[in-house]
Amino acid sequence: MEIETLVMYGFDLFGTCVFAVTGAVRGIRIKLDFLGVVVFACTVGVGGGVFRDILLGATPVAAYTDETYLIVCILTGMLVFFIAPQVVGRWQIIRLFDAIGLGIFTAIGAAKGMQYGVGPVGIILSGVFTAVGGGVLRDMMARSVPVVLTSDFYATASLIGGVAFLFLSSTGLPFDATLSLTALLVTSIRIIAMRFNLHLPVAKSWAEFPEDAGMEVHMDGREKKK
Repeated sequence: MEIETLVMYGFDLFGTCVFAVTGAVRGIRIKLDFLGVVVFACTVGVGGGVFRDILLGATPVAAYTDETYLIVCILTGMLVFFIAPQVVGRWQIIRLFDAIGLGIFTAIGAAKGMQYGVGPVGIILSGVFTAVGGGVLRDMMARSVPVVLTSDFYATASLIGGVAFLFLSSTGLPFDATLSLTALLVTSIRIIAMRFNLHLPVAKSWAEFPEDAGMEVHMDGREKKK
């Protein structure tokens, strides 16, 4: 196995394990049973990579051709389930794991996009889809608004990381250094955003628009007078 491939593989497995932890914890927090927790671990651990591989045409996807990915997710989910009392209450540590996974998967996804010869935008999006895809699937299964759409600098950190990967790749840095620096940057941005509660601006609420105070919006987007 070539050194670049070996480095990517190691990063990918570590990121898979980290994200599987966060998926299992989410399953426990919403009171899923043993199977549900393991399914959530697998969904977050490999969901983003599966989505990325399908978009890149890299089929069969890596999670199916290499059973190691699913084995890591299953074992991680089982472990978290059985030590739930020691894990679930340590939310700050779980969020740190999530930030690390976000950084690793952004770097891995961008690198795989580059390997498949997509353009700059495709490389960036490949990193983002890898990093947030599993979490989006998890939140949809939990019937909640995806964290990526509401959380402080989540997808934004991944986007910045994709741009950074492109820049670092153009400087002639060794491949493992480019991966490591990209992952470190994304993780750092996410941690800083959590620490200082940084977030993108949101639209003003209805209460802040007096001229629209008499309007009511239905689920289908239609408005009617109150």
